[in-house]
Amino acid sequence: MGLRLRIVGKAVLGICAGLLLAACAEDFGPDQHGRKVTAASLDGQWLIINYWAEWCAPCRTEIPELNALEEALKSRSARVIGVNFDALQGDDLKRAADSFDIRFTVLAQDPAGRFELPRNDVLPVTYIVDADGKLRERLVGEQTSAGLQEHLKRLRGQ
Repeated sequence: MGLRLRIVGKAVLGICAGLLLAACAEDFGPDQHGRKVTAASLDGQWLIINYWAEWCAPCRTEIPELNALEEALKSRSARVIGVNFDALQGDDLKRAADSFDIRFTVLAQDPAGRFELPRNDVLPVTYIVDADGKLRERLVGEQTSAGLQEHLKRLRGQ
């Protein structure tokens, strides 16, 4: 009887641990290319989350700056993530991202709930989220790569 109880106990413990890990590692959904963006690929990194739309003129001039920033951050545990303000999906999202020549990941699913980002009705808007998933700064208006790098440096205490 004791052996059976230990086996059942280990099985229950294993199932609970698996469920907890699965809940902590919820994926981000697909990107603009339909590829799954895993939690492991973004968790533990600083995120620069930018909301953009096709009708937003400042967004068009900001995107090249964000492309440059993504390139500059490759080895610094930080990523640029885009979110389409109009919630485009599938082929529409890919077409819009391609028309802007976006070279960073654009999420098809809005991560606002995950990071408790406040809704903003002005574009562009950029949020800086730390490696623990905590919102650290909200920046309204067009940003530059150099300016965002300065914000990151200050927030990281460097």
